[in-house]
Amino acid sequence: MSLMISVSGIRGVVGASLTPETLTDFTMAFATWIHRRKQERNPGAKPKIVIGRDSRPTGEVITQLVSSTLNLCGCDVIDVGMTTTPTVELATAGEETDGGLIVTASHNPVEWNALKMLDEKGEFLTASDVEELLVILNEKNKESARWDGLGSMTANGSWDKKHIDQILKLDCIDRDLISGMKFRVLVDAVEGAGSFIVPELCRQLGIVEVKTLACIGTGIFPRNPEPVEENLRETMDILSKESCDLGIIVDPDADRLALICEDGTLFGEEYTLVACADFYLKHHKGPVVNNLSSSRALQDIAKKHGVECFSAKVGEANVTEVMKGCNAVIGGEGNGGVILPELHYGRDALAGIALFIQAFAEWKTETGGTLSEFRKTFPDYFMSKQKVKLDGMTKASLAMLFDTIAARHPKASINRLDGIKLDFPEGWAHLRPSNTEPIVRIYTEAATKAEADALAAKFMDEINQLATV
Repeated sequence: MSLMISVSGIRGVVGASLTPETLTDFTMAFATWIHRRKQERNPGAKPKIVIGRDSRPTGEVITQLVSSTLNLCGCDVIDVGMTTTPTVELATAGEETDGGLIVTASHNPVEWNALKMLDEKGEFLTASDVEELLVILNEKNKESARWDGLGSMTANGSWDKKHIDQILKLDCIDRDLISGMKFRVLVDAVEGAGSFIVPELCRQLGIVEVKTLACIGTGIFPRNPEPVEENLRETMDILSKESCDLGIIVDPDADRLALICEDGTLFGEEYTLVACADFYLKHHKGPVVNNLSSSRALQDIAKKHGVECFSAKVGEANVTEVMKGCNAVIGGEGNGGVILPELHYGRDALAGIALFIQAFAEWKTETGGTLSEFRKTFPDYFMSKQKVKLDGMTKASLAMLFDTIAARHPKASINRLDGIKLDFPEGWAHLRPSNTEPIVRIYTEAATKAEADALAAKFMDEINQLATV
């Protein structure tokens, strides 16, 4: 498996594609990039960088290597310890630093790790920033400090509390109301960085009883850590037997949120953002943003509130770019990622938890209903997610294939921003090439699961036919 490089940083298997040499090279390149930006704003000043990690067994030693390398490059380092990705993003901006690094491979298996790179605002680098960094990577003379110019190391474990405090200060959160509901909640943090902060947030929100599952923070994931239905069946079964009002599941770095209803059924990863947006728009009117592969339900919610809904290319950085451009009040992706600009421009499961619980509490106050009944108040769509393997197909030939597919469906509304999306009155299909594998991902949505599966099968057949012509 080769090293994956994107706007969110580098990612690979520790000891294979992610080696000490790779980590050192990219850290030095990042430090050099930070130094040059710093000199433009404040010549002669020493850069300051925040670093944090998730709970993986390799996280601490990688953090030590990266931090020492930053010190040798003349950067002061603030280590916020084991914490979530959104917490590091908040700390990077809150400490008024010049950048941040997060040692986490998100939902990848335990043998993976990564360096997520942030700018001074605590946001992922842009595509042009990454291009600059890759040029620096190949330079021989990267930044290196003299013996008397080394950077310092400071530990700061206060940012979990600060993150929670900032969420509790949101004007739409009413802890007294939540406390009055006497909720019983199950939290599954898959032994990740959310193991302590997520249960504590729940308690601070006023949840009366917080049961925990895989919340010791060992970093040894008891299951595939991606919070999707096929990986959550055991948690769903446990919750249905615990008489809880809902279940809260986060991925290892807690930027994605999944929810389980009291009967053990999933609320639906696509509907995390939908429910949060529906609630938040009651308090803050403005545009909303998702990506092209997200449910049409968010468009319905936006229409209900009289605001616009914009769609971006797949990827958190792309979504945030569109959000800034249209001054969106909330956005995110259909994988359970909620972005609340009032806090910061990054997917934040903790912000999503607070908004969702408040929304459910207000609805339950009026109706006395359960979470599964709350789910029925939202537009109901079903998705199918498939893929087709295409070895040896170039970007040019893939573009021609998409041109042919567009021509075959003249009644569809076509969007070519990211692969090709075909919107029909009864549903939609989004076909996009993977950035890391020789496959085309196929996402479809329709009024029933059977219709969504049939639509996906139709386009899988079309791609296979056209690819062999």
